[in-house]
Amino acid sequence: MLLFIKKIPIFAQINLTREGTRKCSLFSFIGIEESKHLLNDLTVIEHKIPELLEEKFQEVGFTDFFLVELKVGINNKVEVFIDSDSSVTFEKCQKISRFLESHIDEEGWLGEKYTLEVSSPGITRPLKFLRQYIKNLGRTVEVTTETETKKGKLIAATEEMVRLESEERVKVGKKKVKQTVQTEIPMAQVVKTIVKISFN
Repeated sequence: MLLFIKKIPIFAQINLTREGTRKCSLFSFIGIEESKHLLNDLTVIEHKIPELLEEKFQEVGFTDFFLVELKVGINNKVEVFIDSDSSVTFEKCQKISRFLESHIDEEGWLGEKYTLEVSSPGITRPLKFLRQYIKNLGRTVEVTTETETKKGKLIAATEEMVRLESEERVKVGKKKVKQTVQTEIPMAQVVKTIVKISFN
């Protein structure tokens, strides 16, 4: 992930904060009409951001990008999680953030003060799409189902299943030896899959 706060790069994500004279707080009292207006603006953002990203992802250099998740808070904080089939760089996050910001400012969807964050999901967030599974083939993952958690190298993934490879100690005769075991888990049973950092 990559972090960008007011054009200052910090490891992790893109974070652009627009400061204005109008103050806004989650704990401020707002009238019913203002509240309705705010909710309407946020609803617009929820629809417009995916449309704008779809447009941006048609451009050269962004065709393998896709939206993973969009979070919109009532405190005018917009979090956009993106991924790609190759890699997500700081420069690409910066360009996407500025593209979205220009449209938000031009249309005035969020007023004078808002926070826009554009970032890759990071390895701590669960994989959501098959494209993410394929991107992480060969890496160690932890797959949780409703009944168990399995850890191993991700060696295959389809719409129907994920296949893990791991070393397990099995009894052969009177001894226990390490053997490479493959485990196939139906995708329908997967609750979450997390990529694990390997220090080997």
